[in-house]
Formats: sequence, structure tokens, C-alpha cells
Amino acid sequence: MDKLIKPLRLTILIAFLILMTSIIAVTLYRLQIIEGAEYYEESQNTTKNTVTVAAARGNILDRYGRLLVSNKTCNNLVFNNQELFRQDDPNAIILELTQAVLDSGGTYTDTLPITDEPPFEYVDDMTALQKTRLNAYLEANELPQSTTAVELMAFFREAFMIDNNYTAKEMRTIAGIRYEIKIRYIINTSDYIFAEDVSMDLITKLLEKNVPGFTVQSAYVREYATKYAAHVLGFVRQMTEEEYKEYKNYDYPLNAVVGKEGIEYAFEKYLHGQDGRAVVTSTKEGTVINTTYLEEPKPGDNVTSTIDIGLQETAENSLNSYITGENAAREQQNDSYRAQGLNDKVKDLITGGAAAVVEVGTGEVLALASWPTFDLETMIENYNELKTAENSPLYNRALFGLYAPGSTFKPLTALAALSEGVISTGTTIYDAGIFDKYAEQGYAPRCWVYPDSHGTINVTKAIEVSCNYFFYSVGDNLGIDAMSDYAKRFGLGEPTGIELPEKTGNMSKRESAEFYENRSWYPGDTLQAAIGQSFSLFTPLQLCNYTATIASNGTRYRATVLKSVRSCDYSESVYKPEPEVAEETGVKQEYFDAVKLGMYNVANSPYGGTAYNLFGRYPVKIAAKTGTSQIGEGITSNGVFVCYAPYDNPEIAIAVVVEKGNAGGSVGVVVKDILDYYFSFKNSTASLETENSLLK
Repeated sequence: MDKLIKPLRLTILIAFLILMTSIIAVTLYRLQIIEGAEYYEESQNTTKNTVTVAAARGNILDRYGRLLVSNKTCNNLVFNNQELFRQDDPNAIILELTQAVLDSGGTYTDTLPITDEPPFEYVDDMTALQKTRLNAYLEANELPQSTTAVELMAFFREAFMIDNNYTAKEMRTIAGIRYEIKIRYIINTSDYIFAEDVSMDLITKLLEKNVPGFTVQSAYVREYATKYAAHVLGFVRQMTEEEYKEYKNYDYPLNAVVGKEGIEYAFEKYLHGQDGRAVVTSTKEGTVINTTYLEEPKPGDNVTSTIDIGLQETAENSLNSYITGENAAREQQNDSYRAQGLNDKVKDLITGGAAAVVEVGTGEVLALASWPTFDLETMIENYNELKTAENSPLYNRALFGLYAPGSTFKPLTALAALSEGVISTGTTIYDAGIFDKYAEQGYAPRCWVYPDSHGTINVTKAIEVSCNYFFYSVGDNLGIDAMSDYAKRFGLGEPTGIELPEKTGNMSKRESAEFYENRSWYPGDTLQAAIGQSFSLFTPLQLCNYTATIASNGTRYRATVLKSVRSCDYSESVYKPEPEVAEETGVKQEYFDAVKLGMYNVANSPYGGTAYNLFGRYPVKIAAKTGTSQIGEGITSNGVFVCYAPYDNPEIAIAVVVEKGNAGGSVGVVVKDILDYYFSFKNSTASLETENSLLK
């Protein structure tokens, strides 16, 4: 019978065990005895920290692939806490670093909600996030919620061992930084970035002086390839506590940077990358000697917008040129009027303006301009100044400005009246000058040409000459309920569907009188609504989309600024929306033909067209409607202009509103500049589209 364990096998096993034991013993002897001192010295001179590795945010491009917003790498100063608090006087180092940052023209992060100098008080504008952190700090240190700012500063002095030799202001500086460091241990959040986007000159000076306790981390900040479209593009900043309640569901850290306005906000889910984590080994001087990634950062996707940045630039420049030139002329003329005692002729200065351009048949927004505007590059540092600046440059008038449409509403009244059988295309009405049906009730509005008359006219001619009397009569028979219904179909007073935040405005209806003025609806309100006054207030984008709906014979498209989304390296399509029909208005083609002919005559008829002087000889035939929107007794009216072009094969619709612009016809010069660019560069933009087809 064979033995279970053979001598040869046993001998081999024993020899193998002896060999392995010898190798381990020799290795341990080398590590601990021969090289032990060297490794011990290295362990004392290096530190390992787990850090967040920022992911690059996605780029934003215009419809032809032209880069609008991207990223540039920057250097951030981050405290090396282990090294900092090994120093004899970490507070002195903190002061040195804060002063160095200030001397370099930079800023550092200090969100402690206590005033900078005594008598110390909690700041009045404490944010919800600051309040949350403060409460968490008080609770963690078993301090009552009623602790005053002075009491908390006294606690800081003791807890942070701030020497009495430091001034009160220096104590506040030290306390603010140490509070920032400490709160990150109390509330789980991402790394404390002491100073963002610091200069290489500052870093070099700190290294030359051997200032300990900090490291330099690479990160990203937004870089702008254009000075235009600030309101459309938006900006990024650290999220608020309210935003965190939403974004925490997507694993955002508490102090993540997110889109705040415009495209940056609307497409945050695409643009925001996923941060990584890494273990960084550094020398005590701060030199990184090894980085081991625990999780690779994932860059955000790239968003191609529908905006044509060339058209956007043209719209903004034209608004600026027209408004500043008109204001200068008015100031000079007003001085002359005042000197002659003709104060009734003095005109108000223009306070703002907006332009919207939409592609007919898709709803794609080609331009959204607002005046005055601002520079995204310097917006953060100038934010407080911009908030209080004259005429509110941060306010996006194209999406939030609400304006009475004036006579640009008359095509809608006409389409509703034709569809409801109130009139036919052949119906004629004599312009009697004064609409006196309600004269006994104290209301008898006049046509704008009174004491002259437009004579006997049909609906097409009424649009051409913008006859108020005709539309008083039509509106009175149509009624406000039907008028409101058709306005809704054409998107007036309704969301446009654009992905950006917007106001929806208001179409006049019976409830409007009670809501706005606590009274009943009067017949005179219906007459005013028929000519675009009363309680009707719309945004420039709504007016533009309404005009595009007329151009497309009643098909209203959802407005959009999103062309496509592609992966971070542009290799894959992530999302590409298709044009979305919001509503079919149900108006017959023959009614559109009659109304559109009237709008054509506005720009092309020398016998009453209110925009003929500007567009009568324009090489591309357009259909238009001007509007003068009254905003109050003794206040210069707003100027409104809508159009689409070309008349026979519409491609774009435009709406321009100028606050206190006086008359719609006068602001048509802005429309003309936009049309000039669009048609002059049509071939070159088509070429651009072909060259950048991979980005679509």
C-alpha cells in the first residue's frame, strides 16, 4: 500500500517553505534595518491626501460649431492641513497667505457670516447655505443657537488659539479661514478652495519664500470666446442650499459649481461633468510626487445651441447703436425744447430694448438680444455694481420684458374675426374717425389719423394703414373671449416652450380687469385689446414666435435654443431634438393670405404702408407690422416692430421692442440691420454649416 506522504514531496515542500521564509526575512531586514532610516525620513517628509479632481464642464457652441464657452485650466490654492497645523504658528501663515492673495489682486474664500471689523455682527444678507453651516458649527461645538457674533468670535479666539497680539481685524481673518477648514469636517462637502484662479506670479513668490501649508491644484474656469449673448449663455457659480436639495440627488457636492442663468442653467445635466477622486502624495514643500486615481473625472457633454453668434452680435450692436444715438439726439433736442418752454414736446430717454429672431418652421431661436447688456468675463467681480446699474443690464428683456404689443396685435384680431365670421375678406368698414358707440358711457376712442380718415377699407388695407377705427369695430363684434382664445392659439400670453426661464405675460381677458384693477370688464377694454393695448403684455420672444406662426400659416412651433448635444470628445451624439409643433391654430389659408398681404403692404406699399420708407426698396420682400405701444399719460410710447422674410418663402421672423422708442417704424432700423446680416451672410453660414457638420 502506498504511503500518503512520500518523502520526496515532503522534502520539496519543506525546502520551498524555508526558501520563502528566507526571502521574507531578508526583505524585512532590508526594509527595517538597512533602509529603515531612509523610509522613515521619507514618511516624515511626505503626505498623502485624498482630493477631488475637477471634471471639465462641457463646451457651448453656436449653430455652426463656433465655440462660445469653453474651459481654461487655472491654479487654485488649497490648504495642506496636515502640514499647516504642524507649524509653530499656523495662524501667522494664514495671515501671510491671505495678504499675499490680496496683494496679487485676487480674493480668497471666506463665507463666515460675520462682519469684517468690530463691533462684530452677523451679516444682514446671510444666505441659506451660510445659515446652515453656522447652525451646524454651533451644534457641533455645543454652542446655543442664540450665540451672538461677539460671543462666537470670543469662542474662535480660544478654540483657534488666536494670540491677543493680533488685531481684531486680523483675528476675524484668521477665524474666517479656520472656520472654512473646520466646517468641512462637520458637514461632508468637497475640498475647501482657499483661492481660485491665482496667478503664477503669486505661486512663484510663495514658493520662493518657502511659505508652508498650502498646495496648488489644477482646476477649470469658464472661458468666453465671445463678448455677446451674455443673457443667453448665462454663468456658473457655487450652488445655493435650495439648489443643493435638487442636485444632491445627482451626487453633487454641497459647494459644486452649477449653471445659474441661460444655457448654462438650462442644460446643466449635460454640461456638468462628474468629478473624480485621487490620492496625491506630496513632499512637505508641496511638490506632488505621485497621483493615484481612485475615480477618473468624466468631462461634461458639449451643447450646440441654435444661436447664430454673428446674427446675435449684429442684433446687440444694432440695438446699442440705435438706442445710444437716439438718446444723444433726444437729449440735444430736449434741451432746445426746454429753452423754448416747449416742455410738452420733451421725450423720455430710451431705457432698454430687445430683439428676438426665430427660424420659421422649426422654432429655433437664432438670436435673443437685450439692451443694456454686460460682459460675462467680468460679471462676477462687477456683480454688485451691475445689480444697481442704471437700466438693469442683468435683466433679460427678450425673455422677461413684458410689453403691450400695440398695433402688432392687429393681424391676430383680423385672423380671429375672419375665422369667427365677424367679417369676411371682402367686408369693408368706413373709418369715421371717432368710434362713438359707447360715447354715452364716456368712452369714444379715435383713430390715430383723426381728424383725417382712412376711408372705406377692407381687412387687408386696415392692416396696411393700421386703422384703429376698423379694429375697434371688429374687436367690438368679436368680443374679448374669442380674441383671447385665438391669442392663446398663437402663443401670446403662453409659454413659448424655450428651455430658458421666461415670463409668460398676459393676454387681456375678462378676469384681467378684476385682477389688475379690482373692477369689472368694460366694453372699452375690448376695444383697446383689439389694437394691442388694455391689459395685454407679451415678451419679445412671444411676439416673434407669434409672427413666425403667421409666416408658417398657423403652425406654431415650440421655441428652442438647443440644436444638439454631443459627447465630451464630440465622437457620439447624446441628444438631437426634432422641431416640435406646439399647436395648429386651425385658421383657414385664405384668411392668412389676406392678413399676410396686408403685412406685405406695410413694408412695400407707397400708399400708406407704415414701414415703406425703410423697406419699400429692400432687395428681399418682407411682411411686417409696426406698433406704437402706449404706456401711460405723458410717457413716451414703446416702439414695436415684427416681420418675417422672405414674404413668399419665409425663413426667419423678427421682433424688436424699444422702451420709449416712440414709434414702431422708427425702430425698424434694428430690424433692417438683422435682415442685412442674415441675407448677406446666408451663403457663408451655409458653408460654415458644411465645414462643421460633425458638430451637429
